[in-house]
Amino acid sequence: MEENESDSDNERSSLAKFTGIAFQMIAVIGIFAFAGYKIDMAANHHTKWITAMLSLIGVFISLYIVIKSIKN
Repeated sequence: MEENESDSDNERSSLAKFTGIAFQMIAVIGIFAFAGYKIDMAANHHTKWITAMLSLIGVFISLYIVIKSIKN
């Protein structure tokens, strides 16, 4: 019975860890995309290049965070 409890605790901690990583990814990408959107709106750009570039940078940063977290 103790083995089932420890397995359940491991599953919960893994679930919490990966859920936290997912929220970090959403936050990083969202912040960069929002910053790009605000810059594009302030500069009155018709093509939203800054939004696209900052969103892509946010994706790469979030992937770096995921890889770094999974290694630990």
